[in-house]
Amino acid sequence: MSFSSIPVLDLSLARNADTKALFLESLRSALLEVGFLYIKNTGIDYELIEHVIVQGKAFFDLPEAKKFEVQMKNVPSFLGYNKLGNEITALKTDWREQIDLSTPHPLPQSSQPLYYNLLSPNQWPDPEYLPIFRPTFESYIRQMSTLSTTFTSLIAEALHIPATAFDRFFDSDQQHKLKIIKYPDISSLPINQQSQQGVGPHKDSMLTSYLLQASHHRGLQAQNLSGDWIDCPPIPGTLVVAIGQGLEALTHGVCASTTHRVLSPAAGEGPRFSIPFFQGVSYDATFETVDIPSGIMEMREQILKKRAVGKGDDVEFTFTKGRWGHLGEATLTNRVKSHPDVGERWYPDILARIRGEQWKAREENEGRVESLRNMGGEEKGAINVGPLSATKEVTV
Repeated sequence: MSFSSIPVLDLSLARNADTKALFLESLRSALLEVGFLYIKNTGIDYELIEHVIVQGKAFFDLPEAKKFEVQMKNVPSFLGYNKLGNEITALKTDWREQIDLSTPHPLPQSSQPLYYNLLSPNQWPDPEYLPIFRPTFESYIRQMSTLSTTFTSLIAEALHIPATAFDRFFDSDQQHKLKIIKYPDISSLPINQQSQQGVGPHKDSMLTSYLLQASHHRGLQAQNLSGDWIDCPPIPGTLVVAIGQGLEALTHGVCASTTHRVLSPAAGEGPRFSIPFFQGVSYDATFETVDIPSGIMEMREQILKKRAVGKGDDVEFTFTKGRWGHLGEATLTNRVKSHPDVGERWYPDILARIRGEQWKAREENEGRVESLRNMGGEEKGAINVGPLSATKEVTV
């Protein structure tokens, strides 16, 4: 049967030779059966986490003009501030505001591929208003970069491959990303837009992501293969780890990338805050794979066979080999799809192509619906236009 709860793993067990094998066994089970997990005893400095939460919340208290000084559409890198309701997932509006940060890089050269625009300096809020914001998040990104690299090596060991198996997919100055997100409760949304979609159903891209749930609110949910939504409530002292489509592709589908979403807080509950960190992969990477032992492949196949009668999740797999030459091309397209205002200013040709594809898909779906109606499918409740494609960095 499909998972009904999210496992909690103690990362300190991986640091002890006497307990590491037990940890790797638990990790392997979480990777093959769930694709979503909590980790505790992460090694990230507790005082730093407290500063991250305080500074992250303080950003949203800035005057609107100050937030707009660093708005995302100022630059082609998709780094910066996004106002409420300005992002799209699964063709619907996400009701959240956020700022995106990353490992710093210099501006790209004009001779480099277009997707190198994603590698750029951050837009930092005015230090006169938030004097320790920048050093706090630069420190957190550094510590999370180390954690994610360590955790990826543990994933490799759990799959019975060398700990360094994924190293060739990283740049020496690898970019990692971070979002600071505020989900207002539905009572503060426009009266005609009181949707529960904080962020719609999606799978993360790249390899792994690590979510710091920065307030007490529930709302994060993962979808099992029966189609049920499983709550992932905040647990103090933990990070939520989501496996990305990149890792699923690299491991021949062994590591499950799990669909998840965020529901907006109910009226009167106040805003939910979260701070996800996204482990990056080289944008120059091609769609290669690593060799997975046959025994591990068979374990995954047996798990899927047991669940063959399930509904499946609501998001199709979009990390498709053959469509793109490099990961950067796919990533840039996904960013334009999620942030059309940035696309309109900096990538109009890509945005036009995306809208053409969406229009064509919509027409095809409408044709399937009409065919089912003609066959009596509507009366039988059989109309299903298929999954929506939503691959994001983030989400949670």
